[in-house]
Amino acid sequence: MTGAISGRYIPGDSILHRMDPRAKLFGFIILIVAVIFTNSIIGYAVMAALIFAMACAAGMGLKVVFGSARRLWSFFLIIFLMNAFFYSSEDPIWSFWIFTLSKEGLIQGTNVVLRILLIIVMSSVLTMTTKPLGIMTALETLVKPLKFIKLPAEEMAMILSIALQFIPTLLEESSNIKKAQIARGARFESGKLRERAMALVPMLIPIFLSAFKRADELSVAMEARGYRGAKNRTPRKEERMSITAVLVILLCAGICVLEYFI
Repeated sequence: MTGAISGRYIPGDSILHRMDPRAKLFGFIILIVAVIFTNSIIGYAVMAALIFAMACAAGMGLKVVFGSARRLWSFFLIIFLMNAFFYSSEDPIWSFWIFTLSKEGLIQGTNVVLRILLIIVMSSVLTMTTKPLGIMTALETLVKPLKFIKLPAEEMAMILSIALQFIPTLLEESSNIKKAQIARGARFESGKLRERAMALVPMLIPIFLSAFKRADELSVAMEARGYRGAKNRTPRKEERMSITAVLVILLCAGICVLEYFI
């Protein structure tokens, strides 16, 4: 398994694969709140240990789990520099024009990058251990209260589920397009920053065309299988959560409380 499939469902029979998708989604949301609360070395160590435990429970290596995050190193660098040089402080280390480097800015940049990294990695574990149908089921349960205000909960759940599944597909498509353009002489890693940014512009049209093509193929496939909207679907009997699933949610809530007080 390589990083190219990171974020895509990987069939397996691990504890996380067999877990109730609703418990995984609710636990994931609670852990996002825990990450937001995290603001200390001990807190980040606890979350890192948790991610390591999830990777072991899923039977996956850290290289696969961190596959999506590795591609975003430039994004993380930009986020870190923006916080480091634009964070207002009364005691700057270095200052020039609109740029101000301070200890507080460095700490803030590190916190933001670590939080985004942890959320991306946890979302990868979620999507790699949960079938698309399971994610849609969990999302339907999550947005079910929206029915009371006359919003199409089922359609919203399906849209979110399809969007999540399309992310790794588009990343892989972008990688293939980039390799094809490099083979034709395009340069993405050389030159000044502005030249490297302009070199990415020719990739946008093929990526958008590919996305629209895949969306059209998906719509045709859904119509061919008789999908006519959530109102016309046969009602599915919803299973109750097991005690294990409830305990998992409570464990995530306990970690969230722990991160708040650390």
